[in-house]
Amino acid sequence: MLGFALLLCIATDAGRLTATDGSADFKTVQAAVDAAPSSGAAIYIGPGIYREKLVVNKAHIQLRGTGSDASKVVLSYYDSAGTAGGTTKSASVTVAGEDFYAENLTMENTFSRTRALTQEGSQAVALRISGDRSVLRNVRFLGFQDTLYPTGKPARIYFADCYIEGNVDFIFGDARAYFENCEIHSLAHQVVYITAQSKLHPDEQSGYVFSHCRLTADAGAKSVYLGRPWRAYSTVVFMNTTMDLKIASEGWHEWEHDGKLSLPTVFYAEYRSSGDGANPGRRQLSDAEAKPFELTKFFDGWNAAEVH
Repeated sequence: MLGFALLLCIATDAGRLTATDGSADFKTVQAAVDAAPSSGAAIYIGPGIYREKLVVNKAHIQLRGTGSDASKVVLSYYDSAGTAGGTTKSASVTVAGEDFYAENLTMENTFSRTRALTQEGSQAVALRISGDRSVLRNVRFLGFQDTLYPTGKPARIYFADCYIEGNVDFIFGDARAYFENCEIHSLAHQVVYITAQSKLHPDEQSGYVFSHCRLTADAGAKSVYLGRPWRAYSTVVFMNTTMDLKIASEGWHEWEHDGKLSLPTVFYAEYRSSGDGANPGRRQLSDAEAKPFELTKFFDGWNAAEVH
């Protein structure tokens, strides 16, 4: 994932840091991405709020916020399914290029901050990502309904030390996504669905794993479910996850499709859950059953944890 680096001031064959104040070669992140060669680039982004709709179609693009505080570098946009013409088009950041890497920054969609979530077309995506072998570290994803959209059935996407918030189906899609040491935060809402995974056929390489994560919630999050099936073979596993909130006792909510129940065909399970939301009455995996959901096995041998 190395490439042509966009560095501050002293690189011999490079540009400068992206900055909002005009002190760098590029004032927008999109301009830096557009200028990157086909071999990829490391784009170092200075503190600020970058209000732009960002699209990354090139492979080997790295977005690196300077410093370790992800809240200081914010990629932000205001759009929704209703205003953009569909949920997919609402994304503040869209990544389709393979081997994408991001760290130490925030991606947000601010649409629902001043609008009622119940209105038609209120889905508002912060990140839509479909590039295989993507890694995101210490990234904050802020939104409400449909915050994070890992999609693309061949795509393997790894989230480490991230913060993800929302309230309705706020992690959704059909990628193979692995979340490690992340905080998943439910915002205030009458009924919260954390996941809406969309595995359509039983033989698809698709599913979500949450490993050593922490589930938290606002006081106003009333009924919180671990998820509901966007498609009939939805696959989600929570492993060694601390649930510091009350989860609905059944854990998962039904979502009928074409008049048929989906819960009988999904794969929803937990392994060594703890905290107030843990419930041994929900499906628990044995040690042997949990093995296929370890990182490298889940990703067909690719060790995403080694990518920095």
